[in-house]
Amino acid sequence: MDSDLAEAVSSLQEVFQQRRIGARFGKNTDEVVRALKKALALPPRYVAFLKAADPLDVETRTPTERIRFIPAAELEREQLGYGRGNADTPASVGWKEGWIFVAHSALLGDPYFLDTTRPDPEGDCPVMTVMVGSNRKPTLCASNFACFLKILATSMEVAVNFPAEAVDPEDDDIFREALAPKLRLVDPAALREGHWT
Repeated sequence: MDSDLAEAVSSLQEVFQQRRIGARFGKNTDEVVRALKKALALPPRYVAFLKAADPLDVETRTPTERIRFIPAAELEREQLGYGRGNADTPASVGWKEGWIFVAHSALLGDPYFLDTTRPDPEGDCPVMTVMVGSNRKPTLCASNFACFLKILATSMEVAVNFPAEAVDPEDDDIFREALAPKLRLVDPAALREGHWT
């Protein structure tokens, strides 16, 4: 892993420990990640993540969202219905080749995906989301996967001051307001898109 990705992974793992929320990360062999990279045309930085910090059982928790990562062993199967396999599923409507489903909202079911059609020089690409079954255009969640991990870690840090369950609707707005200035430092483009705030 490069230093940006390693720092992002470390920040996310630390916040799980600090909040005493269970999360399991694993490792994969070169052979496993090479096969996935070939099958799904994964970008290098995401491949490095799967090799060093495979999200075996990882779900972030904040007042506004819960994001559940897809582990490497399930990644190929989870693409079915999202542009691969059965094209008649509701999820596949408007799904484009080059979008790789890597996580989903545990609250709403919406996918979080890598847009591999827009690679950057570091071997990374933007993370997007879209409401399943809607005609809405995808929204940028993070300028790249490393920023996505940093945004999730930052969100969970801000969420420390909020109840873990049964969030009051007012807490939702207060959380978003508290998160916004921190997002400006992590990923200004994602803040402008407004998905998190």
